[in-house]
Amino acid sequence: MISRRLIAGCGSCCGDAAPEDRACSLMGRCYVLARMFALELNGVSKRYGQRHALSNIDLQLESGASLGLLGPNGAGKTTCLRLLLGLTQPTQGTVRLRGRDPMNPAARVGVAYLPERLRLPERATVRGFLRLHGTLAGLSGTELEREVESALEMTGLADRGADRIGDLSKGLSQRVGFAQLFLARPELLLLDEPTSGLDPIGIRDAREWIRVVRERGCTVLVSSHVLSEVERVCDHAAILHEGRIAAQGPIEDLVQPGETLEDAFLRVVSG
Repeated sequence: MISRRLIAGCGSCCGDAAPEDRACSLMGRCYVLARMFALELNGVSKRYGQRHALSNIDLQLESGASLGLLGPNGAGKTTCLRLLLGLTQPTQGTVRLRGRDPMNPAARVGVAYLPERLRLPERATVRGFLRLHGTLAGLSGTELEREVESALEMTGLADRGADRIGDLSKGLSQRVGFAQLFLARPELLLLDEPTSGLDPIGIRDAREWIRVVRERGCTVLVSSHVLSEVERVCDHAAILHEGRIAAQGPIEDLVQPGETLEDAFLRVVSG
């Protein structure tokens, strides 16, 4: 997604903007085509007491792209997600979610989140739970019913709508979490260990669901230890290590000839 940003007093045609980002109007005013990011962390640090969870993080994800957020346990991945969701504030730096401060509820409209530790109401039925969240997302009437049934069908739960969530296996409960994500067609997905509890068929299905929403233009961030799946569903990756970004960029650039993403990850964090 591209927006036009006016450059004041830019001298001879667009100043120092890169050639591919230049545009001139017939009125003689010069613009830079500025990329719109779905999420940004700019110079972000986060401390909990004396512990530094993140140190000077710079990370951007363009709208429509997909990013794998990687790192060993304790590297800062969950802290990044909490910052993006407005659940905590940075000690230093700025965080933007679709151009807004994530503490602003408007920034989270169109954002869907699947946590690593999924907690669902055990007494609710699958369909009732999805109707509730569809209503919270602003759906009603026939549109609500259509989106609920579409999410059930997409995630292989069409014959489980009347079941109580507490009676489902962990893998089926994870599918309910995915179904909730897809209500109201979100613009940004934040996924924390999304394949947790899924069997090989479920993992393959989740990969397909992510592909489908990406084709609709949805931006996706995946935080996961399953690097083979990240390599299949994401085009970019950022590797966190000890609260800092040790490497980031297109996966094809991070992975050296003959390597898998797992090989590249181990090379970077073992450095």
